[in-house]
Amino acid sequence: MKRTNIQVSGLLAMVLMTMGCTAPRTNDLPAANRAEEIVAEMHNPFSKKVLVASHRGDWRNWPENSLPAIESVIDMGVDIMELDLKLTADSVLVLCHDATIDRTTTGKGRVCDITYDSICKCTLKRAHGVKTDSMRMPTLREALSVCKDRIVVNVDQGYEYYDLVLAITEELGITDQILIKGKRPVPTVAAKMAEHSHNMMYMPIIDILKPQGKALFAEYEEAGTVPIAYEVCWDKMTPEVDACMQQIVAQGAKLWVNSLWPSLCGGLDDDTAWAAKNPEAVYGKLLDMGATMIQTDRPEYLIAWLRTKGLHD
Repeated sequence: MKRTNIQVSGLLAMVLMTMGCTAPRTNDLPAANRAEEIVAEMHNPFSKKVLVASHRGDWRNWPENSLPAIESVIDMGVDIMELDLKLTADSVLVLCHDATIDRTTTGKGRVCDITYDSICKCTLKRAHGVKTDSMRMPTLREALSVCKDRIVVNVDQGYEYYDLVLAITEELGITDQILIKGKRPVPTVAAKMAEHSHNMMYMPIIDILKPQGKALFAEYEEAGTVPIAYEVCWDKMTPEVDACMQQIVAQGAKLWVNSLWPSLCGGLDDDTAWAAKNPEAVYGKLLDMGATMIQTDRPEYLIAWLRTKGLHD
């Protein structure tokens, strides 16, 4: 038992470093590139700049999780590109949210049952099922090559492929600009990261009004582990939600909020903001809660609004 306690303690110390809990930049040297600038902001608990994460890229104008969708949000000035991963039958990581390719391509079937060459024979669809002429589903390697030095990448669905993702990021030299997230217990994440000498940033997802989310947040608190950020999800505002957010901000972690749909943010979502033409009533409340990282389906609009507040470049 004693040996186990020592091992767990050591792993928790490791996770403090690998989750991104390092001190913000203290020297006067300029960042080497835009991605490094964004990472420095992520590590700086005193910064009031609001970082914008684009959900699956610019999917309103391009197929979701496609290379043009990534290029488009980089041009907009988005800080973080959120993407989803699946593994093909021949072990190629591709950008795909669903288990199947039915919705997003002209093909059919589960990604895990199809080889990458076969997927390449299908073309991507835009929103509402509109087919493209020649766009194909990109690999993670292709996507990260586009993002290198230009934007931080948030891997949403993909923790189960941690080793495969890390191998690619190390080869491309972009591990430090990757944020991966999940709902695993602290020792589980620490053990995984202890397998490597260099790791991606890690962010826990906290469904604070659900038993599993409450337990996970309590585990981080009890362990004294402060990640670079918490993604907090809630479907209605309660004193428990408010207390959770206050604790996160007080300990120096960033607060990530998804404004994608009501069930993730208590009704403070993109559609509510822009349908009512009153972003202040939505995003303003998120900022008052302490959010400094917002994932959105309306990145261009959100950035424009933040700029009027002096909260984005």
